[in-house]
Amino acid sequence: MYDLVIRGGTVVDGSGLPGYRADVGVTAGRIARIGRIPGRGAEEIDAAGLVVTPGFIDGHTHMDAQVFWDEQGSCSAWHGVTTAVMGNCGFTLAPARADARHLVTRNLERAEEISAAAMEQGIAWTWETFPEFLDAVDRLPKAINYAAQVGHSALRTWAMGESAFDGPASESQLAAMEAALRDGLRSGAVGFTTTRNDNHETADGRPVASRLAGWEEVRRLVGVLAREGAGVFEITHEPAAAGPDEAREEYFARIRALAAETGVPFNFGVSGRNGVFHGLRLLDSIAAAGGVAYGLGHSRGINTVTSFRTKTAFDKLPLWSEVRALPLEDQRRAFTDPETRARLVAIALEGPYGRAIGAEARKPDFDRMRVYDKPMPPLRTINKAAAARGVGPVDLILDLALETDFHQMFIQAVVSDDPADLLPVMRHPRAVMTFTDSGAHVGSMADASLHTLLLGHWVREERAFTLEEAIRMVSYAPAVAWGFHDRGLLREGLAADLNVIDPDTVAPLMPEVAYDIPGGAYRLRQRAAGIAATVVAGRVAFRNGVDTGTRAGRLLRGPLANRRC
Repeated sequence: MYDLVIRGGTVVDGSGLPGYRADVGVTAGRIARIGRIPGRGAEEIDAAGLVVTPGFIDGHTHMDAQVFWDEQGSCSAWHGVTTAVMGNCGFTLAPARADARHLVTRNLERAEEISAAAMEQGIAWTWETFPEFLDAVDRLPKAINYAAQVGHSALRTWAMGESAFDGPASESQLAAMEAALRDGLRSGAVGFTTTRNDNHETADGRPVASRLAGWEEVRRLVGVLAREGAGVFEITHEPAAAGPDEAREEYFARIRALAAETGVPFNFGVSGRNGVFHGLRLLDSIAAAGGVAYGLGHSRGINTVTSFRTKTAFDKLPLWSEVRALPLEDQRRAFTDPETRARLVAIALEGPYGRAIGAEARKPDFDRMRVYDKPMPPLRTINKAAAARGVGPVDLILDLALETDFHQMFIQAVVSDDPADLLPVMRHPRAVMTFTDSGAHVGSMADASLHTLLLGHWVREERAFTLEEAIRMVSYAPAVAWGFHDRGLLREGLAADLNVIDPDTVAPLMPEVAYDIPGGAYRLRQRAAGIAATVVAGRVAFRNGVDTGTRAGRLLRGPLANRRC
């Protein structure tokens, strides 16, 4: 008898090949049979009229902290993700000496907007080294699977202490980083990550630790992956990637040479109007030079979400900061008082806004800021919606906030969300549909819906992709990119991580504000429609978006750890 039979669905197996009608039988966490199954399973799912797919793989998350207080793996798990790769952009919670944990959390607090109070209250620190961190994650109850990468900033603070935020490493400090990275890989880390991006700062306005590293330090650490013969390298680009031609080409030459020299698979984000052209060109040039690289794409474009129940772009402006510190009912009185409102509108139009980094609320661009009143595009821009009402853009925002008891949300692209910029990345053979940043920016982004947005908007509504193409983009393609050889496809003998989806209704739902983070901070929590079941290791983890309480997820260790088992 099979442990689970998913009966009568259309199997879209992740390969990109056409779907076909079949039953799927699961035994001991593995796919045992795909075909006609006459006998009954211990548990059955009726998939008639539905599609059976591999579980989705998200290669770019920051679940490192959240995994300790959220057994479900939300919001990713609600959108069909069964494996999340964490530790991106150089930010990890290990290695971390017991007397210097504040140094690794300092890197995460502003750059990834992960609450310091949540990390303090929600994490039971039982580790110092990266192998010990992996063991701690391994012991946690988990609804989905996780894989972990070693972060450059944590390596620096491990080897250098406070001086990691001041300048380059000495030879002995770099040797200590190499040793810690090697230990991490041998214990099961699946890669090494770094950031050199000036959007990544600490809460006190300093560069995160990895940004102080010279290029030779990066070369040496990537060289560890090459010598060990395992692991991917993720890099968040230097400012030069979007700079003048000469600076960009010098930087791209360094990336290309390192990829070709080491043979290590690279990955990096590809987004923005200019970034798409140059990023895709870099991918192709790395391949031409003999290297391997994957671009990280997005189905909507990276955005910030604001509301008067969370944060707005106006909060730090003069007068606005005083009003926004008041209870909502007092804010309502201020926004409806003609004199106060006129002053607020004038200040909002003029600023000063200052600099915003990452997903922080930024100066509004009313031609790019949209009314977020439905979960999928197209959405009205603020300027167009204001013109339709015959009011100014700030007045429109205030009117909508008041009309909805401050629940109305607004969304603004950090980088281009124009289909003309998104589609070339989504269609590029060396790009992977992943970049949710799940676990980070939880109060200002709602990008865990990347996968269901792809299926609902780009497949069903726009018909830009077939269902088979889209499923491959979020299952087999990332499995290849991150080296998960036993999942990402529906094949007999592979891991039984699966989704059962209604292609006619699958879609993200609107985000909601929830105060469910340790320490009382809020986050934007976004669920999905149209996923009848998500199966992890052969056990049903979610039915129609509802957690079953099953905790079959596990830590997926890299090949060096597996060779030593």
